[in-house]
Amino acid sequence: MPLTVFAQTVEAGIPANSHANIHATGAKRIIALSPHGVEMLYAIGAGDRIVATTDHADYPESAKFIPRIGGYYGIQIERIIELNPDLVVVWASGNKLEDINQIKQLGFTVFNSDPKSLDDVATEIEQLGRLTGQAQQAQQVAADFRQQLADIRQQNRLKSKVKVFYQLWSTPLMTVSKGSWIEHIIGACNGANVFYEAASEYPQISIENVLLTDAEVILQSQDEGNVMGVNWSQWPELPAVKNKHIYQLDADVLHRASPRVLQGIKLVCEALDKAR
Repeated sequence: MPLTVFAQTVEAGIPANSHANIHATGAKRIIALSPHGVEMLYAIGAGDRIVATTDHADYPESAKFIPRIGGYYGIQIERIIELNPDLVVVWASGNKLEDINQIKQLGFTVFNSDPKSLDDVATEIEQLGRLTGQAQQAQQVAADFRQQLADIRQQNRLKSKVKVFYQLWSTPLMTVSKGSWIEHIIGACNGANVFYEAASEYPQISIENVLLTDAEVILQSQDEGNVMGVNWSQWPELPAVKNKHIYQLDADVLHRASPRVLQGIKLVCEALDKAR
């Protein structure tokens, strides 16, 4: 077991690790504790080194066959000890803090992949590239991502604003506001999130709140429990309902902070274009 703990350096946020060989040769046995972490590692050519992951890590197809050692409810720490990885990619927003701290205390090399913005995706891909010895491929993936994202932003920058309500969940009814992951996607398409100024990133709201917004588009994560939870046809006074601009989108490409989010952004932009 490596006797070093990953630490984030102040300088440019670049991963620093006293276990020097991990940079020279790259991590060979990786545990990735998030679906987006798995997707990033595959994108840079290090997917075949993942020895364990968590529930819902299902892309690409071969990821479905990686052993599972936990999920949002917790991680099997004893399995990490047995597997003895030289890199554990954790997710601060999705893994339990006590699990992450325990993994660090055991001496494993830890990298926190937790992108908060679209631009962070490319930065973390490059960081993982250095940690896995896949720096060249990672730089290319990151450059392609940045270019495509810049193109999308440029293409939508001068389009008219569209009032967007994003239905994150139906029971309770929840949405997104400034600072949230989905808000960055809406912004890239030049949409106007009707709950942008809400007090929390993922506020709970009422149908009455939505009706007051005059939303022109309703976007729903494509989960049956979410889509079937509210019958918006009951409120034809809402422009999105009246003009039939209610769209169900694939939650995996929207909610995962991986290169595939570009697909999700394009889906949102297409929906907004229909309303324009």
